[in-house]
Amino acid sequence: MNLNELKHEGLKKWVEEAVAMMTPDSVEVCDGSKAEYDRMLKIMVDAGLGVPLNPEKRPNSFWFRSDPSDVARAESRTFIASKNKDDAGPTNNWTDPVELKDTMRGLYKGCMKGRTMYVIPFSMGPVGSDIAKIGVEISDSPYVVFNMHIMTRVGADVLKVLGTDGFYVPCLHSIAKPLGPGEKDTGWPCEPDVNKKYISHFPDTYEIWSYGSGYGGNALLGKKCLALRIASVLARDEGWLAEHMLILKLTNPQGKVKYIAGALPSACGKTNLAMLIPTLPGWKVETIGDDIAWMKFKNGQLYAINPEAGFFGVLPGTSDHSNKSAMDSIKKNTIFTNCGLTEDKDVWWEQIGYGAPGETIINWKGEKVPSPKTDKPVAGQEIAHVNARFTVPASQCPVIASEWDDPNGVPISAFLFGGRRAATIPLVNQSKNWVHGVFMGSITGSEITAAALDLKAGSIRRDPFAMVPFCGYHMGDYFAHWLKLGKKAQDEGHGDKLPKIFFVNWFRKDADGKFMWPGYSENSRVLAWMFDRCDGAQNFVETPIGNLPKPGSIPLPSDVSDATMAELIKLDVDGWKAEIADVRENHYSKFGSKLPKELADLLDVLEKDLNK
Repeated sequence: MNLNELKHEGLKKWVEEAVAMMTPDSVEVCDGSKAEYDRMLKIMVDAGLGVPLNPEKRPNSFWFRSDPSDVARAESRTFIASKNKDDAGPTNNWTDPVELKDTMRGLYKGCMKGRTMYVIPFSMGPVGSDIAKIGVEISDSPYVVFNMHIMTRVGADVLKVLGTDGFYVPCLHSIAKPLGPGEKDTGWPCEPDVNKKYISHFPDTYEIWSYGSGYGGNALLGKKCLALRIASVLARDEGWLAEHMLILKLTNPQGKVKYIAGALPSACGKTNLAMLIPTLPGWKVETIGDDIAWMKFKNGQLYAINPEAGFFGVLPGTSDHSNKSAMDSIKKNTIFTNCGLTEDKDVWWEQIGYGAPGETIINWKGEKVPSPKTDKPVAGQEIAHVNARFTVPASQCPVIASEWDDPNGVPISAFLFGGRRAATIPLVNQSKNWVHGVFMGSITGSEITAAALDLKAGSIRRDPFAMVPFCGYHMGDYFAHWLKLGKKAQDEGHGDKLPKIFFVNWFRKDADGKFMWPGYSENSRVLAWMFDRCDGAQNFVETPIGNLPKPGSIPLPSDVSDATMAELIKLDVDGWKAEIADVRENHYSKFGSKLPKELADLLDVLEKDLNK
């Protein structure tokens, strides 16, 4: 499709302005076809930037490496450029939008000379869904095009829904300026100077501008940029929710179904939970989505869609033990980035469940090294980057729910929040009501691991709703938005339809530093308890922090004793007193006058109740 075929005059004008600024050699409007997908892959392979994998082991799958400067979300270079600095809040990097656009126009000027400009019309969510949104990404990266094919719905159907004057989110992206005389090509197209990478969001005009990175979260602009940072602003302005949440379908032995949406920070088992294989007889979990949920009220009930069409998952730690469904999903038609390449053209990563085959392996840096005989990570000698990724169509997941792409969405019965905590936080806890749930969600934290070198390992990083890196506006206003939606539902007589709110912690440790709960598939026991609570089961004990499981209400895994379970579900009064002090001094204080009074009052109430 060429530029002249665009029927939307505003879109056509915007693309023409981008062409004039970036001066590409040619322009292509993407049609989303398989032929286009295959052609983009061939371009990368022919340029030596991708390797086809063994067709017998991984049909139609490819291995890519990125530049060492371009391996993860560049949070320090991610900006929320609102007109009013206070609207960005204390958890975002703010830059003046006028100055930022001037700077980026300078970088964009002539940046696509010698390259093709791809215009990618895409839908976040099933095409035509009343919960979906349309974006259009301009990029000079074939890698972006074929990954967007997987992660979103691309092509002519999107333009048809957009029509001649429909709303879309404009997304500008370029990997880097053309190489000048004497400049060396790193082998991966990106801007090697991290200080010249920009992932910029303009919430007042719903725009995204990205420059200098080819990595997924910085370059696939439908991912975190649109689906969360800009969508969270749209959700605030339009009265819905755009959340960093998995969505799972839970069916009990009697065939009754509930849908649960859950927010967990990185390294807390989010994808594993979305694809869980229950150990409890008769229970079934199916996947709607593993990362993002968009939700709107319909007749008082909150309905959710997964706005993505694929999974963009982390490879290290993924195995048949931790997530067999993910392993089965990536057997074919998969893009692998920054993992190891074996002698027989297969892929390998740490904690895959077995040592690397053969005598040598190519690591994520492109070096040929001896094959590790075990899958245990060795600091400084990692074969796969810790953030190595797979991109795969969601439809390939063996436990994908039949309604995963239903344009109407699915009705949410419960929200689940969690983090990685060695002490204090119980295995599972239910909020007393919606407002109390927002309060508990607003103080959720996770322990820093040794991998985060700029932070003290073991300290608590508060990540309310797992949204701190992804909320496009002030988190105090974000809390208020949740409270507002709950109040509106109650005022309209739909309070009983609001999802119940739960909190989980799979990561409690004993005095010897060993995990007390086996996690993974055994988490189905906790989901079953939540399921029954949604139906009003009297399987709980009231405490100052909420409803804890009644002893005996969660059937024990074989390796968990009664004494261990009692410890997992008890109220740690002293621990919670310390928690309150940390929240008050180091967390709530950040939000100033924008912290909703209801939340500050509930912190005082909790402290008072714990001191009784």
